[in-house]
Amino acid sequence: MDLVIGPLDLPAHVDEALAVQAVAFGLGADEVVVRRQIVLRHMAYPGARALGATEDGRLVGFVYGMPNDRTHWWSTVVEPYLRGRGNDHWLDDSFVITELHVHPAYQNRGLGRALITTITDSASEPRSILSAIDTDSPARGLYHSLGYQDLARQVLFPSAPRPYAVMGAPLPLRRRQGDRTDFHRPVPPG
Repeated sequence: MDLVIGPLDLPAHVDEALAVQAVAFGLGADEVVVRRQIVLRHMAYPGARALGATEDGRLVGFVYGMPNDRTHWWSTVVEPYLRGRGNDHWLDDSFVITELHVHPAYQNRGLGRALITTITDSASEPRSILSAIDTDSPARGLYHSLGYQDLARQVLFPSAPRPYAVMGAPLPLRRRQGDRTDFHRPVPPG
C-alpha cells in the first residue's frame, strides 16, 4: 500500500470526494447532490484548500478547510452556542476544518490524523475549529487526541438529524509518540 497525501483540486475531484464521504458518513444520493454544491461554493472562498489521500491514483480520503469567517453560514449557526459558553472568540483567527473523511477500508491507519495535521500545519491562524456529531465516536476521539476541546455541545444544525459538538484546538495540533508520519507527501507546487 503506497498512500500519498498531497494537494487536492477538490472542484475537479468533487464527485470522487463525495463518494468517499457518502460511504464514510452514510450519505444518500439526495444528500450528495446538495453537498456537491456546498463543496464547490466553499472552495471558492479565499484561503480554502484541500488535501487528498490516494492509493494508486484512487482517492481514499480527503480534508478541506478555510480561514473562518463569521459571515459564513456555519459560523452564524454555531455562534450563539459558543457565545453562551463564552467561547465565541474562537470564531476569529481560526482555520475551520470543513470536512474530513476517510473511506472505511482505510480507517484506523493514521490517515485521518495525517490529513488534518498536514492541512493545519500550513494554516497561518493560531487555532482550528470544527464540528462533529456529538457522540463518543472514533472521530471525536481523534480530535481530542489532537488537542481539540469541546467549545459547545448539543449544537443543532437545520435539517441535521443529530446534534453536533463544536471543538477547537490551538495550532499546531498535538502529536503523540508513534504518530504515523510515513505517508508519502509530495512537495506542493510553487
